[in-house]
Amino acid sequence: MSDAFDLIDQTLQSGGPEAGFEFLAKKVLDEKNYPLLFEVRLLKKRHELGLPLIQVDDSSPMQPDLRREYDKAFIDAAREVGGLFLADGNIPRAWPYFRAIGETAPVSAAIEKFDSTEGAEPVIEIAFMERVNPYKGFQLILSNYGICRAITTFGQFPSREGRDESLRLLVRTLHAELVESMKRVIARNEEQAPDTQSVPELMAGRDWLFEGNSYYVDTSHLTSVIRFSLDLTDRETLGLACELADYGTHLGSMFQERSDPPFDNFYVDHGVYLRALRGENVDEAIAHFGQKVEACDPAETGSAPAQILVGLLARLERYNEAIDVSLQRLSGVGPSELACPSVVQLCFLARDYSRLRSVARDRGDLLNYAAAGAIL
Repeated sequence: MSDAFDLIDQTLQSGGPEAGFEFLAKKVLDEKNYPLLFEVRLLKKRHELGLPLIQVDDSSPMQPDLRREYDKAFIDAAREVGGLFLADGNIPRAWPYFRAIGETAPVSAAIEKFDSTEGAEPVIEIAFMERVNPYKGFQLILSNYGICRAITTFGQFPSREGRDESLRLLVRTLHAELVESMKRVIARNEEQAPDTQSVPELMAGRDWLFEGNSYYVDTSHLTSVIRFSLDLTDRETLGLACELADYGTHLGSMFQERSDPPFDNFYVDHGVYLRALRGENVDEAIAHFGQKVEACDPAETGSAPAQILVGLLARLERYNEAIDVSLQRLSGVGPSELACPSVVQLCFLARDYSRLRSVARDRGDLLNYAAAGAIL
């Protein structure tokens, strides 16, 4: 170490401060002491700008033109050091530098390529909880810790970004687990499992599969994933979710989940809803949930059954029907209590601006009355 100090002295004496800073930068770079390299880069820039080389008070004012140059040097140094850590495969050490300058893309790209089980937890924290690459973070949770933790984590998803893809992955994973589990049992009993990935085909003609309250995936996993599946939008994954709900209806009585209306008959009611989202038996589904709304006492169930029906109608783009139900059943529910589109939003989605003006006028809503008038 004493040799290093001597070499710095020699360099400073022969080449001046600039040469000394360059010598120190090369030394720490060769040693991969990247945090110190960051400090050297800033020290050099402070010298160039005539700023104090030893900072005593970070809050001391700096002239605007100097601040711009210094901030650029800070960004360049952070980008350089963060990039060096990424080149070494050290995502957790790189992230603070890129976070400091608001650049997530390089870290997201590095996380996308990450496939190691070693050191996965801090990468997951950055990818998922800090929203750098939520879908990849969810993939890592599922592959490293299993579906139980993935389900728990999904319920706390930190952003819209990556959520839909993660939900599809979750449904596919549980469906595949169910298929493989059923096939193993069928193969033991029939010597060979059918060549299919369809749960209904595996169940067809095999009522014995459910004798003695037999089950093939954790039922708490099943109910959680089915609940989440109501947010699905693509037809293919909705089909898998329908198969999960169909499987649930075959389970023994001790596994028949009871839930709050309108999903009190859990597997049957979710199956009806999911099939409607696929465009199957739509009128029957609307009638099914409409009857549940009529049968429910709002004093006991609250507005949830009506909100579910309005949400379904909105998803099906049957906006006028949704408006009618909303006006009839949800007029006293505040916007913060709604888990479905409000009547104002439904009127806008329906492009029924005349009705929007009428609703707004009845409610004393000057803002949306003016908005509708501006559109007309």
